[in-house]
Amino acid sequence: MSDETTTADEGPSPDIYDELPDAPPKTRLRLSLVGKISVAVVAFWVFLAFFGPWIAPYHEAFFIEDDLAGNPIDDPSFMLPSSQTWLGTDYLGRDILSRIVWGARTTIGISFVATMLAYFVGITLGIAAAVAGKMTDTVLSRLVDAILAFPNIMLGLIIIAAFGSSIPLLIALAGLVYAASVFRIARALGQDIMVQDFVEAARARGEGLWWIITREVLPNAAMPLATDFGLRLVFVILFISSLSFLGLGVQPPISDWGSMVRENLQGLGNGLSGGAVASIAPAVAIATLTIAINLIVDDISAAAGGSLAKKMV
Repeated sequence: MSDETTTADEGPSPDIYDELPDAPPKTRLRLSLVGKISVAVVAFWVFLAFFGPWIAPYHEAFFIEDDLAGNPIDDPSFMLPSSQTWLGTDYLGRDILSRIVWGARTTIGISFVATMLAYFVGITLGIAAAVAGKMTDTVLSRLVDAILAFPNIMLGLIIIAAFGSSIPLLIALAGLVYAASVFRIARALGQDIMVQDFVEAARARGEGLWWIITREVLPNAAMPLATDFGLRLVFVILFISSLSFLGLGVQPPISDWGSMVRENLQGLGNGLSGGAVASIAPAVAIATLTIAINLIVDDISAAAGGSLAKKMV
């Protein structure tokens, strides 16, 4: 009797917990070799976006007029790569490497801010449409359908033709265009989560709508939205570069990868010359950044069994 009393006083024996299942292990993101290389490429361009102006050989608007010995150069346009200009010069005699380094800040900075704006607007309206009444959902969905009915480039051309081109306008334009796409995925995720059992349980406990949105909907939608963020960033980079290529994006003398390709197209007809390098180098910069981001997104989606890719639109 004393042994039983002692056991009861001390609590249940630890042996009774042996049959309980262990807590699921914490999952960590594991990237493949391709994914790790892609992360390194993106980190390289992000580093240049932050610190490029301090490590670039020249200012983005500096004209190469003299060689390393101080002698005047007769024609500095489309110079071949050398120890003075590692990637040669453009059609005006400016250092291509320096302009690519400076352009990283412009291209990546504008694209990132525009993508953040698109996600803030798209997620806010998308979750509102998912949890609000049918009337709110219908009005917001029809408004988004009207925006998506226009091709992105055409809508950009119309707005820039009406208001002129500036960096704030480019950010607002790209944010508006891609907020419509973010709205669709946020709304779909929100509607899918709102009918889950744990949301019904929260409602039964008397939790308010704001609590459900912040504690149930957004945490469960975070991973698909974060993965989709990479794809939207790629789309925005290509959108801004396309506008710059058409001469409606970032205006001179500010360097931008898309405008650099357009400015030096005339050099492609000279074969393997400085003109070809001047036009191809910024295109390679755009390609390496966007492909690397795509590979990271694919790697993360594959690690999740492809379930993330199915939810992206």
